[in-house]
Amino acid sequence: MKRLGVIGGMSWESTAIYYRYLNQQIKAAKGPLSSAPLLLWNMDFAPLAQLQAEGEWDELTELMCAAARGLKAGGAEALIIATNTMHLMADEVQQAADLPLVHIADATAGAIRGAGVRKPLLLATRFTMEKEFYRHRLEHGANCAVVVPEEPHRTSIHNVIYKELVQGEVKATSRETYLNIIGYYQREHGIDGVIFGCTEVGMLIDQSMIDVPCFDTSAIHCEAAAAAILGH
Repeated sequence: MKRLGVIGGMSWESTAIYYRYLNQQIKAAKGPLSSAPLLLWNMDFAPLAQLQAEGEWDELTELMCAAARGLKAGGAEALIIATNTMHLMADEVQQAADLPLVHIADATAGAIRGAGVRKPLLLATRFTMEKEFYRHRLEHGANCAVVVPEEPHRTSIHNVIYKELVQGEVKATSRETYLNIIGYYQREHGIDGVIFGCTEVGMLIDQSMIDVPCFDTSAIHCEAAAAAILGH
């Protein structure tokens, strides 16, 4: 098996989900005593979140590239970034480490394409919803038209992530907010799928609550990363 380097901690709540998913995948593939060969570079999210809010993406890129080089020095043979938003600098991270990188948008696009979904709604941080790096990669890979929420929905979605989910708070009122937003875009925009485009969103809602296909990017990313570990 290949040793996977994980750039995580953004937030550690979702990185813990990644750790569980990756080990479950390897256990299922290799046997009950098997676990994933991982190296985790756990970032301190507090200063990163401040830099995001200030728009200091160049400084964030330098920090992410340093993490990638550190993982390679530790013996990583492939990389993942355990968050959607920080795939903004995925190309630079891959180049800095000179290692294969399993891209979350590519894995998610494959799942969307396989499900035949053509008009999915994107629930994510403000940065992921408003910047083009993620949406365009999904649209190209899945041949779909991603629906980005309007205001004030974007602010509501973003605030639940940063003020609650990344701090480990899962509130019924916020679940209702998300489900109401999804219902609105089903009625008014004809969406036929929902992308959990932040790795914490799956902490709040799941497929059982929604009557169109949902794409939990954490789970999808881990499936693709496990395949890389196994050399598939």
